[in-house]
Amino acid sequence: MKSRMPYVFAFVLGLAFVLLLLTFRSIVIPIKAVVLNLLSVGAAYGILVAVFQHTWAEGILGFQSNRSIASWLPLFMFVVLFGLSMDYHVFILSRVKELHDAGESTEDAVRHAITRTAGTVTSAAIIMVAVFGLFGTLSEIDIKQMGFGLAVAVLIDATIIRAVLLPAAMKLLGEWNWYLPAWLEWLPSLSPEGGEKAPETPALVD
Repeated sequence: MKSRMPYVFAFVLGLAFVLLLLTFRSIVIPIKAVVLNLLSVGAAYGILVAVFQHTWAEGILGFQSNRSIASWLPLFMFVVLFGLSMDYHVFILSRVKELHDAGESTEDAVRHAITRTAGTVTSAAIIMVAVFGLFGTLSEIDIKQMGFGLAVAVLIDATIIRAVLLPAAMKLLGEWNWYLPAWLEWLPSLSPEGGEKAPETPALVD
């Protein structure tokens, strides 16, 4: 597992980068998405270590620390969390792109998109945190670590990462969010908005 882990990380990150590049026709968006997702996963790893490799949380969560993390858990958490977080990351970015393509500035598009998607993202996050949290109540230490780690990771990702860092980064970058180098213009587009707009019907005059 240790020897194959770099290949899994490279495959998941590379595939996510290519798909976002083709969907949003921007090289900045996939780079930012990968960085934010790695921050989310890294924060989850840190909290998992702080809780389960020490003894201070034993009484709170009802377990006896073995001062280790299940060997399969880091890779499992990375794959699951990356898939879940990319789901509503793309959901938010799609709304931003739709508004931006409709003529809004990036700042306005981000503000309106976050406002419109906040309820859906929050509801989905609450459901996932509740479900994963149930696994955290079980006595099996490996399953408890998995449930707790996933619940905390989704909570961090839906609040700090998607509601704060994502819109802040997009606002700071402004129109640079949509930058695509000229040498990548040949790439196909996976976005339904990628096709040419139909010509407007000329207005009739008397």
